[in-house]
Amino acid sequence: MTQAVTKVKICGIRTLSDAQVAAQAGADFIGLVFVPGRRRRLELDEARKLVEGLKSGPGEIPRVVGLFADQPLEEVIHTIETCNLDMAQLCGTESLDYCSDTKAEVIKVVHVPQSPSSPEPHRELVKKMTSYRESGFLVTLDRLVEGLQGGTGESFDWSIAAAVAESGNSFILAGGLSPDNVAEAVTTVGPWGVDVSSGVETNGNKDHDKMRDFISIAKQRSVLKS
Repeated sequence: MTQAVTKVKICGIRTLSDAQVAAQAGADFIGLVFVPGRRRRLELDEARKLVEGLKSGPGEIPRVVGLFADQPLEEVIHTIETCNLDMAQLCGTESLDYCSDTKAEVIKVVHVPQSPSSPEPHRELVKKMTSYRESGFLVTLDRLVEGLQGGTGESFDWSIAAAVAESGNSFILAGGLSPDNVAEAVTTVGPWGVDVSSGVETNGNKDHDKMRDFISIAKQRSVLKS
């Protein structure tokens, strides 16, 4: 058995200073939102300048992930190229072919209903996740909220995610995480990584102390791997 340090993604970054704090604190990924109608959405020019500023700085640079949801493929590719993004997180109902044609490394969000229809919901999740993972994509598990694409800020039944992890599937856990519960999440679920946005904000803006605390706590809780 080995212990793997949990990966951390800070999502909904909107300023260079927020990105730099996340990088200095040890974040592995930062997320920039390009989903229309979302509060944290960035325009291309400001996103490009943010990424340029971050990548020209010292030290380890987190991988920069753009968030999209059922947007035209050409728009996604143009955004990736214009903003020099490292990865795309696809939060909608994108197909395997769409993911493959994105021309970037992909994180595919798989949504978990709060009230699963199956008595063994983790089996349905594993089947859905396997198709993406076998194609080389990372998977994020997030709460399903009807009519809402992208980050929901709401948690789901962690026992489902824990059962998925026990089956040998690695994933990023998202939904309702904060510095107050991330230690429990890592210990209970054993995800490959964790993803947070609103849980490290105060009054709608990124809180640098909360970001540092979240990253520190998540990484102190190593996940036991066989």
